[in-house]
Amino acid sequence: MPPPFVALRGAARLDIQTNRLAEHEGVTVVPQWLNRLNRKMAGWLWWVVLVGVIASLPVMYARSQTEASANETALVIDYRDLLQIGAGKPDPDAFVKHELTELKQAGVNGAVVYESTLEELGWAGEIAVYSAADAAALQGRVPVRGDNRTYVLFLNPEDQTVIKGLIQDSFPRHGADVTDWSVDGHNGVAIDMAKDDAMLRPMQPNPLDIKVLRDAGLWVVPRLSDKFEPFDPEVMNGWLKSFKAAGIDRITFDGDAVPGFSLESPGPGKPDGIQQFAYMLQDNGIGIASFENLKTPVRGLTKLAKLIDYNVIRAHSVTDQEMATIKTDALQDRILLAVKDRNIRMVFLNAVPSRDGVKGKVTNPLDTIKDALQGAEGSSQKGAVDRLKDFGFTFGTPKAFTVHHAPAESALRGLAMLGAIALVAIVIGMFIPWLLSIAFVLGLVGGAGLYVLKQTLMVQTLALFVAIAAPTAAVILLVRRLRAQRSEELGAGRRLGSAVLLYIRTALLSMAAIPMVVALLNHISYNLVLQQFRGVSLLHAAPIGLVALYVFLYGPGDTVFGNARKILVTPITVLWIVVLGVLGAAGMYYMSRTGNAGTASGIELTFRSLLENTFGVRPRTKEFLIGHPILLLGIFLTLRYRFAACLLVLGTVAQLSMVDTFAHIHTPLVLSISRILLGLGLGLPIGLILIAVWQIAERLWKRVEFQGAK
Repeated sequence: MPPPFVALRGAARLDIQTNRLAEHEGVTVVPQWLNRLNRKMAGWLWWVVLVGVIASLPVMYARSQTEASANETALVIDYRDLLQIGAGKPDPDAFVKHELTELKQAGVNGAVVYESTLEELGWAGEIAVYSAADAAALQGRVPVRGDNRTYVLFLNPEDQTVIKGLIQDSFPRHGADVTDWSVDGHNGVAIDMAKDDAMLRPMQPNPLDIKVLRDAGLWVVPRLSDKFEPFDPEVMNGWLKSFKAAGIDRITFDGDAVPGFSLESPGPGKPDGIQQFAYMLQDNGIGIASFENLKTPVRGLTKLAKLIDYNVIRAHSVTDQEMATIKTDALQDRILLAVKDRNIRMVFLNAVPSRDGVKGKVTNPLDTIKDALQGAEGSSQKGAVDRLKDFGFTFGTPKAFTVHHAPAESALRGLAMLGAIALVAIVIGMFIPWLLSIAFVLGLVGGAGLYVLKQTLMVQTLALFVAIAAPTAAVILLVRRLRAQRSEELGAGRRLGSAVLLYIRTALLSMAAIPMVVALLNHISYNLVLQQFRGVSLLHAAPIGLVALYVFLYGPGDTVFGNARKILVTPITVLWIVVLGVLGAAGMYYMSRTGNAGTASGIELTFRSLLENTFGVRPRTKEFLIGHPILLLGIFLTLRYRFAACLLVLGTVAQLSMVDTFAHIHTPLVLSISRILLGLGLGLPIGLILIAVWQIAERLWKRVEFQGAK
């Protein structure tokens, strides 16, 4: 029999045995027929859990196929930043061309272009912009009182028609008339808007820039906004058709909403702005890129993604502020982890220039980008491009994932839901045994009702509950086993052998939730982080709290209320206050590091990089360095000493962390599996070292006591 089956069967047998002690553990006396039913259910439900786990495996495989369907990646530069840097050079055009060539040789294969502005056209050398006073001085006349317009001269006659068309098409939509204006035979336009305001108003992305980048062999991604009010579907459709003609197959967004989001509802039966925009994208064969970790989520993005059948890739941006100070090795690791660990398929590299007061000059991060991508000159370490190729990634035009489904996936997911409900009911029964059967029935009825009313809420809630239930059940069953086997007569060898076996068994039971969580949340919207696993903080706290509750209140020798009373009347010493203070501080730090909100120190980042470079996959520190070793030590000691059960509570951190790894749906399954196996493998020898240290310390203590007795 495979090990998971053995572990589940052993759990069922132990659960039946310990349920018979329900009355002793402080549970209200209930009818015998309900007790008998609950004893039988305790065994049956573990079989239901096993069925749910097995049914989830084909769904897991289908997800792994989806993740492997799109490995092409793009490293893209911000072309606006490049123009801004070039504007500060003696020959801007030559500088931009030279840098584009070098960046492409380093590994950059794409560029982002924004909606044009007068400022950007000035950086590109296409226009000169004047206020009314500056225009008057240029013409050798006195400014006209009340004239606060913006005056634009075209500097490149070859591009004049295109640039003038951009201005004439866009500014009337911003409420400003555009009229012809000239100086000494140089053509231009006057815009009925103050210069400071006009410099910020967006226009269509510059077709000339797009042509330059496409001719250079780069993949181009326009970045559009919702800054035009009202949204004009005809104008937007014209933009998209011009993109299609230029070979553009993907766009992304700038600002806090997708184009069309601000359009008021046109009335019953008529498409709103987002729907119209989605139809245009599909008609032109254009997908979108979604940036991760934005401070303000792009409004309307989730709806738009659904309407275009999730033709979406994930993008990651290294911001202007980060690029100003980032080191080459840090940028390299950042790119590698984004692509490999988070299914990012577009890495956006900003390069805005900055004034460096220390060096006394304007600096830019272009050399840092090149060194990170191709490896610093004279360094033996590979660059990010070669390292990603070693992991099987290629560089080209990113494609959206091709979604794969398991045969009869709906039925398999239904069995996974059934298994998840059973596991949650089992945990409830561990604390209130007479509720076991009732909890399962209520779970079925409530789950079915919620599934009909709001499917997404149901699967997210059930995924959270089963993620909490599995590590909780695993450690509680471990506590029960250790209580049954505890003996001061057990030798170190037998305790060590039992500890290793129980260490593996507990991990297998904790991992029972993993296939079911994956199956429950197996939708492309989770891979793209348009939807997420909910309740990460609760997952990190609940299993620890429940295990602690069980260890301290459900101990042998008294009822739950009796144990609670003993704890409440225990005298509080200064030592207890210090211990509680330390535990409280550790708990606050632990919770602050859940999710993506925590900030890692420089030493921790260096340690992470070392692990990544050593193993190729970074195991979680809380697992291999803390949770797993403490759990193994706790098992070894609890087989002899009752007080050591406290260590099992701390060891629960690693058990829940293994499940939490798979709650990060955007992380490839193969990598997540490698991470938890590596954590278990590294945690075992570290735990053995802790056991050895304890044994040595214990022998030394006994020797000191013996000599003191003499």
